[in-house]
Amino acid sequence: MQRLPAVLNDLYTPRRLLQVGVANQLFSAVIGVGFWLMGSPGLWRNVAVSLLIGNAVWLGIDGGRLLVGRWLRRRTGRGLPWPGWRWMAPVIVLGVLGGYTVGGLLAHGLLGIELSPIGGKRGTVFVTAAAGLAATALWYARETLQKHRAEAEAARRLAAETQLRLLQSQLEPHMLFNTLANLRVLIGLDPARAQEMLDRLIGFLRSTLGASRATLHPLQVEFDRTADYLALMAVRMGARLAVQLELPAELAAQPVPPLLLQPLVENAIQHGLEPKVEGGRIVVQARQHAGRLVLTVRDTGLGPPPAPSPAEPGRGFGTQQVRERLATLYGDAASFTLTPAADEEGGTLATLVLPLGVTAPAGTSGDAR
Repeated sequence: MQRLPAVLNDLYTPRRLLQVGVANQLFSAVIGVGFWLMGSPGLWRNVAVSLLIGNAVWLGIDGGRLLVGRWLRRRTGRGLPWPGWRWMAPVIVLGVLGGYTVGGLLAHGLLGIELSPIGGKRGTVFVTAAAGLAATALWYARETLQKHRAEAEAARRLAAETQLRLLQSQLEPHMLFNTLANLRVLIGLDPARAQEMLDRLIGFLRSTLGASRATLHPLQVEFDRTADYLALMAVRMGARLAVQLELPAELAAQPVPPLLLQPLVENAIQHGLEPKVEGGRIVVQARQHAGRLVLTVRDTGLGPPPAPSPAEPGRGFGTQQVRERLATLYGDAASFTLTPAADEEGGTLATLVLPLGVTAPAGTSGDAR
């Protein structure tokens, strides 16, 4: 079932229709067994009659709910999926009476079973009414719970998206401040290189800031922007900075948050490579391991910077933002570690582990260049 008629779309999705239909059959069958246990002859006779009446009552109540709900929605803008008990009380009464009558006619026509009229066997009508009321109350409670869950999930997602936007908006001026500080130093030392660095900065800002408002973009775009930033830093450091970027083609389309690698690269240069007289090498790598996306930023600098302290509130800002963004976007499904590199070259290794196998949403990959 790919698509329901427009009328039924106001009530059920195909999955929900199947769930309610199965539940109604089971509920009606249990009532039929109950009548048999209370002395009404013929197990299958009771079950069959109960199914006919139960389905007729279900269609009567839900059909009435749909008609009333659509009428109210046209008049007030509200009414579906639940018109309210004020309107549903008469719908339930009419649905039970009509369902019992229609079910009795079907039982007579299909099975040759004659049921007592509505006024002649009040026990049966009472059970039918109680069952219809109970089923409606159960539906109402379930739908209300699902509505509250959907509202809570929507609020949680909105809060997460707002938090991501806030964290990302904090990263951009932080990166710009550090770059301008580097440019100020270079102006006094080498005006020609400062001019080149300024040109690089203008190009970098043009290609990144306008395109970094998406929640996710392809890893290829993230690597491209990281390469732009490293080219900008190479103007300042010259031959002291060696760069290596490794992105397998099969991982290029994997979605990641914008400005995820840049703070780690900035951290490696500022605290690891730039203070080292001879400079060093920075390697940015993406790989797949155990069904996860692993991103590493490895430098051969002075080693991990000390933890931030109240006396140095800006120190470690970028890495802290990375941690908070990962926690907001992925929860426990992602991790970030910053450790000394375990080889003779020394330096620092930053490792990000993210979920793998999700495609980037449409419209989130645009590069402004």
